[in-house]
This record gives sequence, C-alpha cells and structure tokens, in this order.
Amino acid sequence: MTLRARIVDALGGVTNPRTGHSVIEGAMIRDLALTDSGKVRLTFLLGAQDPASLVRDVRQTIERVDGVTEVRVDVKDPSQMQQGAARGAAPPPAPNPRALPVMEPPRAAPGPQRPAPPAPVAYPNLGRIIAISSGKGGVGKSTVATNLAVLLASSGARVGLMDADIYGPNVPRMMGIDEPPPVENERIIPLQAHGVKLMSIGFMVERDAPAIWRGPIIMKVITQFLRDVLWGQLDYFLVDMPPGTGDAQLSLVQATQVHGAVIVTTPQDVAVGDALRGAKMFERVGVPVLGIVENMSYFECPHCGKPSSLFGSGGGARLASELHVPLLGEIPLYPRVLEGGDTGRPIVVAEPESGAARALAATAAQLRHVLAGEGATIGT
Repeated sequence: MTLRARIVDALGGVTNPRTGHSVIEGAMIRDLALTDSGKVRLTFLLGAQDPASLVRDVRQTIERVDGVTEVRVDVKDPSQMQQGAARGAAPPPAPNPRALPVMEPPRAAPGPQRPAPPAPVAYPNLGRIIAISSGKGGVGKSTVATNLAVLLASSGARVGLMDADIYGPNVPRMMGIDEPPPVENERIIPLQAHGVKLMSIGFMVERDAPAIWRGPIIMKVITQFLRDVLWGQLDYFLVDMPPGTGDAQLSLVQATQVHGAVIVTTPQDVAVGDALRGAKMFERVGVPVLGIVENMSYFECPHCGKPSSLFGSGGGARLASELHVPLLGEIPLYPRVLEGGDTGRPIVVAEPESGAARALAATAAQLRHVLAGEGATIGT
C-alpha cells in the first residue's frame, strides 16, 4: 500500500461529530500532496459549525502513519474555495499544523463592491473592554497586560484576558499555560491562570507555526474569541493587541464597543513617536485613550538602589501631556520581570514586593480610578 493510500485510510477513521461522517467522506481534505521524503501537505476545510479540534486530530492521525516525516495543514473556510473548484483540488497550503478556529457561517461569494464592515456588537457580559496596545514591538506590552490582568483579578474583580496578538501570541507562555481549550456545545471554554480567564490563538496553533493570515481571517478569529468563548460575567476584559495599527486593531473596534485603550511605550523618542501614532489611531476610530504606561523607565541598581535611565527619560510623560491623558505608571527595568514572563509567573505573583511589582500595582490602581471616573494623578 502506498503512503498516500495509508494516509487516506487512516483519515477515514477521523469522524466529524457534527455530521457523523469521516473527514474523507465529508470532502474536508483537499490537495493532499506528498514528497519522497515523507513530507505531507494538505488543505483542510473547517466549516462554520465544525469543531476546531478536528484539525488537530487530522494532523496527529497523519503523523502516526508510518513513513510520514512532516505534516503541514492549511486551514480554510469553505467559502474561500472557488465555486467551480473540483473536490480534492486546492492551492498549495501554508503551514499551520493545528486548528484555526473559524465558526462564523460561510458567506456568499463577494460581489463587485466590497461590503460595509459590520456594526460593532455590544457584549455587556464582558464588562469594561480595554485594549492594551503599543506603537512598536519590544516595549513590554504583553508583560504589562498580563500583570495588570493578574492585579485586577487579585483585587476581587472578574477578569478576562484575550490575546489578540495573532502574529506573536505571548500570553500562553507569560501566564504559564499552553494547551488546547475544551469545547462544549460548540462554545470554547477559556483556560484560567492566576485568577484570570484566558484565550489566545497560541492555545490553538503550534508554537513555531507562522500565522500567515490576512484581515478577514483575523476578523473572524477576534469575533470568535468575543462571541464563541464562554467568558461568563466579567468586570474587566483586557485585550493584548499586536504592535502597530493594523488589521487586529481595526477588527477589534469593528467587532465590539471598546471602552478605551492603554498605550504602552518606553522612554526613548522613537518608541514614543510610534506610540503617538497608535494612540491617534484609536482616537480616530472613536476609542478614547485611558492613559500611558511607560515601561523600562529606569534601571534600579540592586546594590545601591540608584536609578539609571538606560533608555532616556520622560518620554511617557511627554506623550501623556501631548494627548492630555494621565501617565498611569512608570515601570522600572527589572531582570526578574523577564524571567517571570518566560516561566509563566508574572512578577506581581513571583515577587510582589519588588519595585517593578509595586509600580505595576500602582498602575493598576490608577487604571481603576480612571475607569471609575475619579481621574488619576500624573506621576512624573
């Protein structure tokens, strides 16, 4: 029996629970391609109501076939396929070994005019929806987002953290949890860590799988994370955004009513300039900027306690002043923050008495005051 035949035979045992048919019978497998060295590539059609776990089952089933050395799966919505394409034919897939969750019903083929974006949907059960954003990468946005979420939860609030950084999801590592979330009755159950409910695309794709996705797919993922995850009743819903002003930011504000944005920057002018553009983007789409967080503000010598401004100083305060918003906090550069992010223990959990943890706690308190309408002092 050839390798192709063995793979098809094995996939005949993978059943779609929605239809009761195998993925082969349901014509969910397209363009099954093999190399002499045992590399397998295929396109998998994941319908609106099909469980996302099917893609993982398909991949693992193929990996167990003798002679297979590598598996690459391209997940597509059936509506992406051309109407006249014959079954079993599709473009060469991009690598994506685990499940891309697409539960939105397929749409008809687009007409000559581009449809207007959908109106934002209110999700009152999510409480205050807050985007944690930055103008550029490497400023510690995800570190700030995870620690703020843990601090808000430790104060007794019900908190959810959605990792919308589609291209570089870091929340799973930083919160110390990385496994596919369970699905019940076609709804995703969020994972939990440090008192925070979590959802990330990182839970559903392999760690080394690049997300080569355009705007419509990003919109579907963000919409699903808002609509099809059983968040329960929350007080705060933090969204860790990717850096910049791209599809994910626009998709979020088109998908739901965002209460406000927190902009994370470092002190140097190049980071502040990028952060200003990010803040202006939110203002342009009607999302108020709640405040600025300056990360890596200074390095505190562990021996003498003297602060050193490694990346300049005052950038966050200048940005806050220009935008007429409060400077929520200045977080020092502390090596254990990085270690905690790598080991899944945020600094406010690992070392709550450290200077960085205390600065983050003050930042969370300032954010609560702003959200409560009490204002906040600018700590320069």
